[in-house]
Amino acid sequence: MKNLQETVSHFHIQGSVGEIKPLGSGLINDTYKVNTIEADAPDYVLQRINHAIFQNVEMLQNNIAEVTQHIRKKLTEQGESDIDRKVLQFIEAENGKTYWFDGDSYWRIMSFIPRAQTYETVNPEYSYYAGVAFGDFQAKLADIPTTLGETIPDFHNMEFRLKQLREAVANNAAGRVAEVQYFLDEIEKRAEEMCKAERMGREGKLPKRVCHCDTKVNNMMFDEDGKVLCVIDLDTVMPSFIFSDYGDFLRTGANTGDEDDKDLDRVNFNMEIFKAFTKGYLEGAHSFLTPIEIENLPYAAALFPYMQCVRFLADYINGDTYYKIKYPEHNLVRTKAQFKLLQSVEAHTPEMVAFIQECLK
Repeated sequence: MKNLQETVSHFHIQGSVGEIKPLGSGLINDTYKVNTIEADAPDYVLQRINHAIFQNVEMLQNNIAEVTQHIRKKLTEQGESDIDRKVLQFIEAENGKTYWFDGDSYWRIMSFIPRAQTYETVNPEYSYYAGVAFGDFQAKLADIPTTLGETIPDFHNMEFRLKQLREAVANNAAGRVAEVQYFLDEIEKRAEEMCKAERMGREGKLPKRVCHCDTKVNNMMFDEDGKVLCVIDLDTVMPSFIFSDYGDFLRTGANTGDEDDKDLDRVNFNMEIFKAFTKGYLEGAHSFLTPIEIENLPYAAALFPYMQCVRFLADYINGDTYYKIKYPEHNLVRTKAQFKLLQSVEAHTPEMVAFIQECLK
């Protein structure tokens, strides 16, 4: 506690620090709520940045500053009220930056948004809100004048993920290749189609956008009336194809089972969630989307279960060196569940295409 107070003392906050206690259940950064003693002083959120994942903290914080300042400017131009609850605000440290390095860890502080909440619920209503919020987030950043850095290089690059899998197969470190040959064959059958985003990007047909790259329903803040205030958790905001935000939400949100479900009969693609999210997303993002981006939204829905299947399988073949596992076959179970989800997405593709056409009318 004393160390945390010492950390906070390096930032230009208002008020005196009272209690500091853990906040939320995030898996990446350590997060604390900093309560101030004075009634008129704001409270704050203190975070230790996971330096193992985000190795270039300067770039990370620069990206976030560019994004939040651009959104703040847009909200001001639109005459929005209550702007401080609608965009994150980071506090400067005594070194003039929005982070502080204590010799071991990197820290940052942002204003705590009062009377706001997140939800874990994924139902059609919240999926629609998420679609609007993430589509609007991209729309606000479509004309950002600066080029952001890649906080996690090749994060959603399908060609890179397949290269990792093929290297894992060549090394066969855990001697598991023979038992997973069926999945390797199925992955290779689809490889060319699944790498088309990178190809279209090289051909100049598909632009990189500023994307959130972690579009979970709990990465939005809602006000007391259940309206979306803002998108949070901006660490992964970077240039990507719009498929990142669209496909990644559906991979988790529209899965009727668990990511590591052993009962594959429970794993299917939920079309009600797809329709609600897609309707919201097209409403939020229509101002900048190109025909080729819209046409490939069903591809994006398939791309992310495929990509995750590739990543789980590579880790299984490597001997489980990346993802935490609870039992020896955990990564194989995850692979099978993601492959089942992929097959369900493929089966629903004609219906998805028809629904998107209907939305555009």
